[in-house]
Amino acid sequence: MSGDPTVLVIGGGATGAGVARDLALRGVDVTLVDRGGLGSGTSGRSHGLLHSGARYAEADAPGAEECLRENRTLREIAGACVRETGGLFVRLSGDDPDYFEEKIDACEEVGIETERLDGDAARAVVPGLSEDVAEAFRVPDGVIYPSRLVAANAADAERHGAAVRIDAPVEAIETDDGAVSGVRLGGDVDATLEPDHVVNATGAWADRIAEMAGVEVGMAPSRGVMISVEYDGLDPVLNRCRDPDDGDIVVPHEGEAVLGTTSVPVDDPDEYERADWEVERSVEECAAMLPAVADAPTVRTWWGVRPLYAPDEAGSDRRGISRGFSVIDHADEGVANLHTVVGGKLTTYREMAEATSDLVCERLGVDADCETATERLPGADDPDRLDDLVARYGGANPTDAGVVDAAADD
Repeated sequence: MSGDPTVLVIGGGATGAGVARDLALRGVDVTLVDRGGLGSGTSGRSHGLLHSGARYAEADAPGAEECLRENRTLREIAGACVRETGGLFVRLSGDDPDYFEEKIDACEEVGIETERLDGDAARAVVPGLSEDVAEAFRVPDGVIYPSRLVAANAADAERHGAAVRIDAPVEAIETDDGAVSGVRLGGDVDATLEPDHVVNATGAWADRIAEMAGVEVGMAPSRGVMISVEYDGLDPVLNRCRDPDDGDIVVPHEGEAVLGTTSVPVDDPDEYERADWEVERSVEECAAMLPAVADAPTVRTWWGVRPLYAPDEAGSDRRGISRGFSVIDHADEGVANLHTVVGGKLTTYREMAEATSDLVCERLGVDADCETATERLPGADDPDRLDDLVARYGGANPTDAGVVDAAADD
């Protein structure tokens, strides 16, 4: 590997790949590195929901508006990286009807399109939906295939001059005179780079990179289980209309349904318990909405770690921590050429990348506008090409392995 980049982006999930693409489109010399294959952290271990914003509407209206805005953008630019399924928020007979009304009112205030359904109408939309469903409403949720999304962003970054290196773990960061002076990369790269600027986009692992540079972030990660089961015929995403809790979402993935999830604090995003009770509870709770999933054969089970940012942590299960994002400028801590981007959701990765790139360009004196909201991703209209890109950058991740691997085998 030769040549020191202007910007080194550490972390090849959706946000890191999005930052690399955004900066490359603005003409900045970028290198993107990840310790494994792209998307192998939080991005590729999610449930794959393309949020409409409805999940956050009553508790975080600005966050809901952000989700809705990016939902619409991804439908325009991402093609086969996403799938338009629609979504239902369903209330079971024992769930609070006042919460249902609060949720639908909040959606309408945000601008999220809704349609009320009684229980019978909901069961007509979703055959097999529980007889205990009292009412529901439609929202424009969808599905993201994160392996494709990350790979397409990385490929577009490379097309515009960026370098992308997988199997390139950061082993050390050197600082000198108030700035990062060198980043030691191991693995297949085995080199020290001397970038002008560094972006830490490692999500739940952001504290580790920050500590190498002698600064602080303040992550409060939580784990959650996903269980993919064999299930044909589910079209919309199912959301339980109650305060967020374990097992309140079912996401369709073309012949499979992903059930989830839990929220349990972890200290180490690599080493944590994977408890049987989380699987059992998630399946039981999801089966309250869609009974047949209780006995459906399991395809695979995996855990993901949420990159929650909470310097002043709140909430025992961390469900109360904001899903908004933050871009941290470490200049106040004496490292003027380092930014960390944390928090957020897969749905909002592009906006997170834009906000980060704006700050980096301001620091570098680059006068160029963001183009990622209007430029379609490469391969957006060609699933086979997208899956070839996934293979190039390390292969499919658990969230969409059934779709991407199946497509690659055809």
